[in-house]
Amino acid sequence: MTGHARISLAAWGATVLGAMVLTPVFSGPFLFISAFLCALMTGVGVLLQNLRAPRIVVPIVQLVVLIELLSLFFLHDTMKFGLLPLKATALEFNAQLVDAMDSINRFSAPLPQDSHLTLFAVSVISAAGFLIHVIAVQLRQAAWSGLLLLIMYTVPAATVHGGLPWLLFIPPAIGYILLLSAEGRSRLSRWGRRISGVSHLDAAEPVEASALGQAGRRIGLTVVAIAALLPALLPTLPEGVIGNGLAGGGTGSGIGASISSTDPMLDMGKNLKRGDNVVALTYKGGPAGGTYLRLTALDLFDGNTWRIAPRSPGQKLNGGDLSAPPGYSGDLSKVQQTSMEIDVTRTFRSQFAPVPYPLRSISLKRDWRYDAGSLDVVSSNGSIVGGKKYKLTSYDVQPSPEQLHDAITASAPDQYTSVVPQRTPNDIKQKTYEITATAKDNKFEAAVLIQNWFRSGGGFTYSTQNAKGSGMAALEDFLLTNKEGYCEQFATGMALMARIIGIPSRVGIGFLPGSSGKDGEYTVRMHDMHAWPELYFQGIGWVRFEPTPSARVAATPGWTIAANANPTNPTTAPTNVPTTPGDRETPGATRPRNDPNLPNDSGTVIVDSGNWFTNGGGKAIAGGLGAVLLLCVPWLIRTLTRRRRFLRPPGRAAAEGLWAEIRDTSRDLGLDWSDIATPRQAGQWLVSKLPGDTHDAARRLARGIEALRYAGDAHRELDLRDDAAAVRKALWSQARLRRRWRARLLPPSWRWYLSRGTTEASDLLDEFDLLLARLRSLILPKRPRTN
Repeated sequence: MTGHARISLAAWGATVLGAMVLTPVFSGPFLFISAFLCALMTGVGVLLQNLRAPRIVVPIVQLVVLIELLSLFFLHDTMKFGLLPLKATALEFNAQLVDAMDSINRFSAPLPQDSHLTLFAVSVISAAGFLIHVIAVQLRQAAWSGLLLLIMYTVPAATVHGGLPWLLFIPPAIGYILLLSAEGRSRLSRWGRRISGVSHLDAAEPVEASALGQAGRRIGLTVVAIAALLPALLPTLPEGVIGNGLAGGGTGSGIGASISSTDPMLDMGKNLKRGDNVVALTYKGGPAGGTYLRLTALDLFDGNTWRIAPRSPGQKLNGGDLSAPPGYSGDLSKVQQTSMEIDVTRTFRSQFAPVPYPLRSISLKRDWRYDAGSLDVVSSNGSIVGGKKYKLTSYDVQPSPEQLHDAITASAPDQYTSVVPQRTPNDIKQKTYEITATAKDNKFEAAVLIQNWFRSGGGFTYSTQNAKGSGMAALEDFLLTNKEGYCEQFATGMALMARIIGIPSRVGIGFLPGSSGKDGEYTVRMHDMHAWPELYFQGIGWVRFEPTPSARVAATPGWTIAANANPTNPTTAPTNVPTTPGDRETPGATRPRNDPNLPNDSGTVIVDSGNWFTNGGGKAIAGGLGAVLLLCVPWLIRTLTRRRRFLRPPGRAAAEGLWAEIRDTSRDLGLDWSDIATPRQAGQWLVSKLPGDTHDAARRLARGIEALRYAGDAHRELDLRDDAAAVRKALWSQARLRRRWRARLLPPSWRWYLSRGTTEASDLLDEFDLLLARLRSLILPKRPRTN
């Protein structure tokens, strides 16, 4: 194989391996399509180079081929005569890339399997492959191509929530090493045949198992091993060693949780399903029975995701009263107010401060601001609310069903909360009109009907196993077919239905009231995270509804009783679920089984206080036992090695093993054993260290080893176990107590075997190199020598 062909194939392999880091970001067969297109482009380059084409021509032809292939695969309908990519193709390509960039900015990884996203991923990988080929093959600077591989790695590393799995660092590193190795071999092959090497093959073989090749492979494997282990170890460092840990630590359960400003809904789903139900915050005060604490509201829905609409920078907090809640036209001075004190734990990382709605004042200042439209309290410099303790006052707005029934909403309070995406299926619209048919065009009555349909009449089941999200396709499946989900689907489903019948709506993200404790303190944990719809009624403002079934939230807000409801003649038998003050009972749905995140009958998540073992004691014991076992590894290795040596039957191998045991015992006890001494010299040295009653045993042991080494097979049945045991016991008894304990816990001979293990691993690499050389000599005929 020629040098340029070898480097071309290595460049293709490096591109494919490097592109594997994009698998957490994109979905679908983008990697296989990219590998195929890059392979065709590489084949064209190798063919042109074999035909001695000018160097400048090769990349131009490859680029033309790449454009043609991308057009045929993704933009075939825009090509003239079905073959020529002209202006229409370029315009469509640009439009799809713009759509892809917009989706990347709006969606969280993994991105949906859309054609424009697949085109974007394939284009990026193919362009990187083309540039890697140009740099490595045409410019012969393979080392610089590593920058392109690094760029492909940094994109998902910066965008994937929680960081990339550390194992994904290995494929790009291996691809880069293969590329460097191919270029290095191509350079060395031009120097001629090697004179010497470690291979047992004929010296006329090309450079294959040479010392340079061995060194390169050892260095490469070492780099890959370090690169794999270092990211795996870094997440275990305590917070504050490297940054503040906002990105999380990979796929483990971890000890904290986060809510980002980019995709709060996705973060809520992850926190609900995570293993550790850590405490997020505690609070005192507020309405009797606890209160919902809101982080933010998602008011923009484009058919794919619910997210925070563009907002102004917000107003700086100064300790005074905030703006009045939007849409409320009553006299706020007559509304009851409550005071609270909230203490957020450091395990909850969010730029939003959890507060009740609507908020009047808060003690947070300096780098905290609020938005007048949503009354969100958010950090202005990226700091988190974890560890903060603040006081606040809020309005306890309790509208009556009659007020809501008479409210008239002429227009939306903004440009986002009334938008119904064009791609909304007609089946969802028809179902909404069917459910609200008896409301007689009253918005509030229609909203109550939708809420009751979710909680009792629609046959829905609460379960956190629904991982499809809240996009349009997921909502269609949830509302019409599957009917199984958790608060994300219930909240977004009702919000969409409310918009369909003309009620402005958004989705609130925050916490349930939590569980009450001593002295009126409430504890809110991460499994208390919740989503609910907020509907807008003129004169009252944003009003919370609760469509999530009673398996999660026992009661609905007291104001969500239809004004024409007949409490003495309910359509559904009431439940015996207790309600908080101001709330009414709502018929419950069947509680799903085997869901660890379900609440109890009080409407809050089940929190088992447990005992000292479940609250960290078990982990502490496990950690202590693990540390003890780790410290016992050297002792265990030495004990098993010694036992194996003394159990061998008499013979040459057994005698050498016993001699090695005396050597290791001497090293463990701090004695200066010489590796270059003969058995007779070592025997004399042992005699000088032992008491008189073991001198004869030491001499017999040394002479026996000498005879086995230098007298052939004359002493094959020589049994030296008794003499070795006596010498070892004497050495042990002569040592100090401190030295003996050190020899037990951390024997120095174990470190010697560890070093020996690295040497044996290196020998295995040598054998691998030689195996490759032998296989090559069998498969490829030797080139005839020329004089």
